[in-house]
Amino acid sequence: MKVTKYAHACIVIEEQGQKLIIDPGALTLDFGDLAGVVAVVFTHVHFDHFNAEHMANIMKQNPTVQIFGTAQVAQATPSMPVTAVTGGTAETVGPFSLAFFGEMHALVYENLPQDQNVGVLVNNKLYYPGDSFTLPGVSVETLAVPTSGPWLKLSESLDFVKQVQPTVRFFPTHNALASEIGEKVVEDWLQKLNDHVGGNYHPLKIGESAEI
Repeated sequence: MKVTKYAHACIVIEEQGQKLIIDPGALTLDFGDLAGVVAVVFTHVHFDHFNAEHMANIMKQNPTVQIFGTAQVAQATPSMPVTAVTGGTAETVGPFSLAFFGEMHALVYENLPQDQNVGVLVNNKLYYPGDSFTLPGVSVETLAVPTSGPWLKLSESLDFVKQVQPTVRFFPTHNALASEIGEKVVEDWLQKLNDHVGGNYHPLKIGESAEI
């Protein structure tokens, strides 16, 4: 199974010549060749994770693609066949098994509305939490850990890695809001965590892939 990281919060997973795209939002202008896309997951409705134009382009090239997202995503796109999912939902599409976790986006500020959010575990290997630090409660080989945004601080990202304890690798995502200098600071702290706890920090640059 191959994972490719794209700008900000989008990742593409390939298995047996088929693809799963997670969170092709407006901050991701390119997420590779769209041939062979069998499923798309939107963890939540925020613009940096969900973009209707991207979805229309994916559907144009892959008419049978299956789309999964929160109820809010389904409500925002009544013309698209979105299957609403929440924590506890499980789906299988082609070579991909999908297990969903959590209910809500991390709190940005008290008394302001929280939107829905789901994390997704793919093939019992890779866990992507969306905009939350929801723990999957199961063993995870590869973790995509959010590292920048108005809803988090870096110490929470580090704690999340320690709690999940990915056995193969972890890499940063949700990082378009950091400057080049800020991203270097984040990477330094992730490496310090790796050195301290004996983790598996292996970052992926935009467009870079890894077999997992």
